[in-house]
Amino acid sequence: MNSQQWQQARMSRDRRFDGRFFVAVKTTGIFCRNICPANLPKEENVEYYPHAAQALHQGYRPCLRCRPDSAPSSFAWMGVETTVARAMRLLRENPESDLQHIAHRLGISDGYLRKLFRQHLGVSPKQFQLTEQLLFAKKLLHETNLTVEQVAATAGFQSARRLQQNMKQAMQLTPSQIRLKQAESGGQLQLYLAYTPEYCWRQVRDFWQVRAVPGMEEVTETSYARSFNWQGQKGYFKAEIEPERFRFRVTLNMASYGELRGILQNIKRILDLEADHSLVQQALLNTGLAEQQLTVGIRIPGVWSLFEAGCRAVLGQQVSVKAAVNKVAQLTEVLGEAINVDADSDDVRVSRLFPTPEAVANSDLEFFRMPQARKNALKSLAQFVYEQGEHTSPDEWLNIKGIGPWTIAYAKMRGLSEPDIWLGTDLVIKNQIKQYSLNTDAAAPWRSYLTFQLWDKA
Repeated sequence: MNSQQWQQARMSRDRRFDGRFFVAVKTTGIFCRNICPANLPKEENVEYYPHAAQALHQGYRPCLRCRPDSAPSSFAWMGVETTVARAMRLLRENPESDLQHIAHRLGISDGYLRKLFRQHLGVSPKQFQLTEQLLFAKKLLHETNLTVEQVAATAGFQSARRLQQNMKQAMQLTPSQIRLKQAESGGQLQLYLAYTPEYCWRQVRDFWQVRAVPGMEEVTETSYARSFNWQGQKGYFKAEIEPERFRFRVTLNMASYGELRGILQNIKRILDLEADHSLVQQALLNTGLAEQQLTVGIRIPGVWSLFEAGCRAVLGQQVSVKAAVNKVAQLTEVLGEAINVDADSDDVRVSRLFPTPEAVANSDLEFFRMPQARKNALKSLAQFVYEQGEHTSPDEWLNIKGIGPWTIAYAKMRGLSEPDIWLGTDLVIKNQIKQYSLNTDAAAPWRSYLTFQLWDKA
């Protein structure tokens, strides 16, 4: 976006650009979202920043009215290279990891990572990470009843005092100035995750509805709920759409909140809240689809983990969707760990976790009625992930007998939410291509959305 586009989006308060940039007002020292309901300042009194970290670094404090901390994440729209986008996501999800560890996971040196951040964002990785921690702490103070001590620990600060010092220095605000809810411990946690329009909940909901695993997932007219295991933190969440407010109300039930940032980032991913609808729609139109044929606001309905996505793909080989779901449900019932459901949440029928790689690897899978070759592929996949860890690239699965390119592509698309996966060998996709006479390559780098577009219209 250029300055003229920023100005137009600011003046019109266009929600399609919410989170894609921030408006800093020189006369007040405050930065806002473009949808802020406050009186519009004069153009000569504003500066524009693609990311909140840049505004904070320049000495602006976040608006308490429109709350930049609650805006949809912006990095997916920034046009930065893939390495920077991945680094931003890893820094958000892993506040405890040092820069060397993040750089190692990206396959680059920490010096080069610092150079990329300076080049594309104008801040260091450490400054970006601190900003994310502070904005996350601010969100928790606004929306939850966690104590300041709990907020500090959850956001990755060593103490409440440390949180207060950093917040006052970077934002000119203290936790007590932000606190809206009375602090108390225990109970469920409720937060809000925003998205930019358009968002086709019907398409996401219907896709999940057909594939929901009883006991692990529940899909209703307006919500999706499921159990999860995130780095040993077990629990469940329910995400209920509030379309009139362009957000999801997310309720979480878990024993502690030390991994909350990573969990929320993964919920954002499986809901696909960071997609840029305008870019995706244009890419789909480039293939030859007419505008009236498009599913407006199409998204990628994700799976909680890469391992789960791989298991679903293996169990779905050469069988119907219904038969595959039954197999996944059987696997979860036999090998998945039971979890306790809070007594206050009996409306959520979630009681079991998806099995761990260790549990599947150590099972003989004799309860399955399916070809032995498929059982072997499933066990081998589980053994590989158990030994190598879930952060290894799924491309390495090609060495596993019974796992081919389609299985890996499907796992990437739903387990990692990669946007440019094309499942052209899928039978439904083949029939749709013939019907519409499409140039599928023209959808790059958003071919995952074309895949779901054609599935949705089948």
